[in-house]
This record gives sequence, structure tokens and C-alpha cells, in this order.
Amino acid sequence: MALQADYSTVYVAFYFVFITSLNFTSATPGSGSSTVLSLLQPYDFLYYSGVRAYFGGEWAKSAELLEKSILTKELLLRVRRQCHDDCVAAGREALNKLDSEKDHLWDLWALDWVQQKAECLRFCVGRSVTPAGQLPVSSDIDYEFSSRNPYNFLQVTYYKLEKLQKAASAAHTYFVANPSHLEMRNNIEKYRRMDGVTEEAFQDREIENEKHWILYDSAVQSEASSDWVQAAEKWKVCVNQTLQQTDECRVQCEVASQRLPDDRGVDTVDGAYEKAAALSLSLLACRQSCVTEVATRPGRISAQEDFLPSQLEHLHIAQFKAGDIKGAVQTLRSLLLFYPSDRDSLDNLQLYSETLGGDTESQGTQPAQEIVRYFSHSLQEKKLLYFGMENFDFTFIDPDLWTPEDVVPESLRDIWRAEKEKMNEKMKEGVKQEEVDDSGFFSGGPVPQVGVTITMDDELLNGTNRVVLDGVMTEKECDRILRLAAAAGTVGDGYRGRRSPHTPHETFEGLTVLRAVKLAQEGLVNQSDAKLLHELGERATVLLHSYFRSPSGLFMSFSHLVCRSAVAGDQEGRLDLSHPVHVDNCLLEPETKQCWREPPAFIHRDLSAILYLNDNFDGGELFFTNRDAKTVTARVKPSCGRLVGFSSGPVNPHGVTAVTSGRRCALALWFTKEKLYRDMEREEAEAVWAADGQSVVKKDKEEAEGTAGRNARSQAPKQRSQGRGRVTGGRDEL
Repeated sequence: MALQADYSTVYVAFYFVFITSLNFTSATPGSGSSTVLSLLQPYDFLYYSGVRAYFGGEWAKSAELLEKSILTKELLLRVRRQCHDDCVAAGREALNKLDSEKDHLWDLWALDWVQQKAECLRFCVGRSVTPAGQLPVSSDIDYEFSSRNPYNFLQVTYYKLEKLQKAASAAHTYFVANPSHLEMRNNIEKYRRMDGVTEEAFQDREIENEKHWILYDSAVQSEASSDWVQAAEKWKVCVNQTLQQTDECRVQCEVASQRLPDDRGVDTVDGAYEKAAALSLSLLACRQSCVTEVATRPGRISAQEDFLPSQLEHLHIAQFKAGDIKGAVQTLRSLLLFYPSDRDSLDNLQLYSETLGGDTESQGTQPAQEIVRYFSHSLQEKKLLYFGMENFDFTFIDPDLWTPEDVVPESLRDIWRAEKEKMNEKMKEGVKQEEVDDSGFFSGGPVPQVGVTITMDDELLNGTNRVVLDGVMTEKECDRILRLAAAAGTVGDGYRGRRSPHTPHETFEGLTVLRAVKLAQEGLVNQSDAKLLHELGERATVLLHSYFRSPSGLFMSFSHLVCRSAVAGDQEGRLDLSHPVHVDNCLLEPETKQCWREPPAFIHRDLSAILYLNDNFDGGELFFTNRDAKTVTARVKPSCGRLVGFSSGPVNPHGVTAVTSGRRCALALWFTKEKLYRDMEREEAEAVWAADGQSVVKKDKEEAEGTAGRNARSQAPKQRSQGRGRVTGGRDEL
């Protein structure tokens, strides 16, 4: 529909004004009590009732009501979506007349349109939801559900009811959105050790709302492996899913009851047009805010900037590298809708056109229609919102970086530019803070082992809390561990020489200390070699604890003897890495230069190290980068007895170059300052030796006990099953 300029004020006033009708008119779906009971009740009432039962110790009732509140909210969203789809055609005849009517009839037809649509929605929703259930919930309830607090209560109620599988599931779901919650993290580790709790319990129950993030991570992984065909397919699905999630959010804004803005209440002197305009602008602002909501991962405060355009950029590059030039042209033209004068995009379009040669049909490919619709709707909403800012004193925060300057009225451009400048300053400040290491380590301490020398320090490695120590092992010790790896690696901890989890061009073998001890008991490897593998970990601990001047204890979190072998005949034209660039205790996003300390990252790791055993192979160098995962700041070539240590946080992104021939073996080590996360397998190995009457390394016997808190979040179980081993799973070897 073409918007006539003369009617802008009226259009803003009436746009989606049917929401007003939904606010002030109660549905009356039926008079019988059985009918009312069959309708959806207010989910906030169910939640509060569940919380009251929780604090009253009525565990079964609390669990039932909390689960019902979660389900009722989900069903309410489905009802709204269905009613929106069913009422699309309502008032269509009146709507079609808006382009042809003149003068006073225009606003009458507009009113007719919105009234018909509002009546349809009100009747449709009223057939499934009680009048009370249609009212907007409080901001407190919004926060409780967005932060997943119902699952916080559920994990305790299910534990009290001895339904451990459900308790673990609720704990995991809550933790996904609250990754810094230490008590819940500890609870999850305890659930993992309990009998009757399987790995299937640790699934996110809210996964349906996060499909686009799963696809996003999967696409990034395919990119890192240089599998461009898969990457292109996954990015395309990710774009479509992001559009779908955004559309779903926008529909909920449209159908859900809206509160009048705080400064435009029923007692103000504003007339009907002003109140209707204020409500309509609030609705438009809600629809625009969906950009931020969809671009924010669970558990994070800030959204990923330019979420949809950045996906389009990934997609066109992946399509080009996969050989789909026509698809790349279409995607790039879609991206140019947002940034029509971007120099890099225009250069890429020229490159793609030259690659297509005489294929004029492909060169003329237009942007994807779904992107055109999204862009045009969003742009029209922005125009109306900026009109409201200028004429109705409405407050709107634009969630997009791509908004054209000519959309912003002249009177607001100075403010708009100032906000842009603040954003740029914030981004610059983020870059400045990139090199700050808050690990608590301070490199430069003494090296207590005779014969060990500092080969490279922070200055030579161009970073913070990095070191290369030589002479940690003798040639004879390297040979012994290499023999141990050769004898036990393929029967070690499950890889059995299969393809590496990081690249199809290498095979992977691994061995832990505990597995080595058990193999020694079976007579498959030498007992002294197994003990040497253990002792090397203790040796590295002493060296790194001293050099990095750790203010607290340093505990081994996981150690793994790893060998990577190049697959013969499968190296030609290889472009991938043996291990893509990553950070050991957080999830690195090179595009935003952010690193999120949340699962599945091993967030308890504080210090990382690798002890090399050989150098008779090609490739396999360790390298450090900036957070962009591209700018290499230092390289380290492996050699026998060389120990590389560095803090595990975002100041030290690193990767491993491809092993193109031979076999690269090393002992990977991770350390933590929290005793709770020490390597339990290592202690089990020491216990095996002690039971056999052999000497073991002296260790602190103090048990790490969790402190019970006073709120619902700390009421997790304290038992630890002896039958379940601690999940170490440190398969992201250096």
C-alpha cells in the first residue's frame, strides 16, 4: 500500500489501533464454568501459585503449577500466532480502498479496517484464553521468564521429589541463560555424578527458541573446517530461521495486549488521536526491538550487532567459495540493501560479475524476496517511528546500524549522529580493553627446575601471560612417552586412531593418566612409563605455578597425551587447520571480538599448557592471534621438552597449523584455581598406585564442600555417587 504523505499523521494514529480495542474490551467466550476452566489461565498467576507452594514445601504441587505456567505461556504464544494468521484477511476490503479514497473518507476506511481486524483478533483469542489471561503481565514476570527462573525453582522441587533426571534438565535449562551462576554450575556437576542421571538430561528445554543460534554455530564450524558447501547450506538455513524467529516476535507484539506508554495515560490531556498514535508507536517500537531480542544469545546482555546483515555476508562468501556464483550474487545484492555504498561489497559484486562472464541472466539476479520484504517493512516502521519522535515526543532507540541517515528528520540528526558517535567510541573502547587479562596471573616469576630455560616471554610472544620453556624433558623421557603413545594411543580413550574431530585430513589418538594406569595393570604398557606421564603433569604444574605467580593454588583440571597424524595421500590443496582458532575457557566470536564465558566452553579453566614430545613432522605449529582469529601475533615450533604455557582467557586465542606429514605428539594440560574442578581421574590413578603400595605424589586431602545458600538456587543435592566419574571430556586439545 502506498502511503500518502498528506495522511502521515492520521496513518500513525490509526496504524494497528486495533490493539487499543484488544486492551479495553474483554472477550466473553462462554458463560459456563466448564468452558472457562477449559480456557488458558493467566500464566503469571500459575507461576506465583507455584512459587507459593514451593516456599510452603508442597513440592508436588509446586512442580505441577510451575510446569503448567511454562506450558500455558507457550500455548498462549501459539494461540496468538494462529489468530494472527486467521485474521490476515479481516478488513482487507477497507484496506484496499485507502489508496484510492480522498479527503475525509480516507481516515474512515482506515478506522473500518483496524476495527474489523481488532474484532477478529479479539474474538479468536477469546475462544481459547480467559479475559484475565489476555491481560499484559508485569515487567517482573517478563523478567522471571526471560531469565528462566521457573526452572531455578523446578530443579529444587524435582530434587526434593527424587526425580533427578528432571531436576538435572531444569538445572541445565536455567544455567544456559545464567552461565555465571556459580551455585547452579556446581549443582550440575553434582547431578552428573549421581546414579540415575544420564547425559540426555542435560538438554535445553527452551531449544525451540534458539534454533537460529544452533544453526549459526554449526555454520561457523563448517566455515572453520573450510567445508564451503556445507557452510553455504547452513548459513542459508540460518538466515531463514532468523527471519522466522524475528517474524514470530513481531507477531507477538501485534497480537499481545499492549500497555499505554507511561507518559500517555488515560488521565492526560491528549486527545484520541494522540493516545492512539502513542499506542501504535509503542507497537512499532516493540516490532523493531525484535531485532535485538533475536540477536541476543541466552545468558547475554548485549545483542550481536548487525546480526542479519552479517549472516548475509558469511553466506555470499561461502556460496562463492562453494562455486554457487549465482547464489552469491543474489545474497550480495540482498546485503547491499542494508549497505548500498559499502566498498567491499561493491568490489565483491564486480568480482562475481567478472566470474560469471557472459551469463547476463545470473548477473541480473535480484535480492531475495524475503530479505526485500524484511527490509522494506523495517524501513517503513523506522520512518513512522522517527516521525513520532519529531511530532509526538516519542522515545525510540534504533536497534540497527544500517538505518539510512535520510530516514532521520533533520531536527533529530544531530542527536542521531551523537548516538552513533557514542556507539563508535564504545566499540573503540572495547578494542582497547581487548588486551586486558583479568586471570590473576602475572608472568615473570622464577623457574625452579634446574636446566629449564625461558626461550620466549610476553615480549617475544607479543602477548600477555605467555611463555615458552625449554629443557622440561630429556630426550630419553620424550622417547619413553612416545613409546607409551605408540603402544597405548589406539586403545586409549576412545579415538582409536579415527579421524580428528577438527579436520578430516588427520587421525587422532589420545591417552589419559588413568587409562595408562589401567593398561599398566593389564600388562599392556610399562608401569614406570605410566608414572612418568603422571609426573610430567606435576612437573609442569610446579613450573607454571611459579612462573605465573599464581596467588592461589593451581590444580590440574585435565591432561591428555595426544598424537595427530597426517592422512597419507590426503594433503594436496589442504587449506584448513589442525585445530581452528579458539579460546580455552570462553566461546570466541571473531566477528564481534567477543568471548562469552559460558557452556559449552570449559569456563573453569584458568591456565593452559602443552608439553611437546617430538619435532619429526611437518606443520603442527602453535600460533596465537588477536580476537579476530586472523591476525597472527606469535608462532611456536614444537620440539622435545618444550613447554608452552598461557592464561586460558580471551587474551590468548590460539590454533594449530595443519600436520601435513608425520605424527605430532604432545601432552596437553589445563589448570584451574578452583579445587572443585581438579582432575578426579588423576586422583583415582594415584589411589590405584596407593592401593598397590606404590609411592604417589602427595596431595591435599581436604574435600571441596559446597556452601548451602539460603535461596532456591542453592538447594541442589549434595550427594556424590561413587559410581559416576566426573565429566572431563577435554577434547579440545592444543
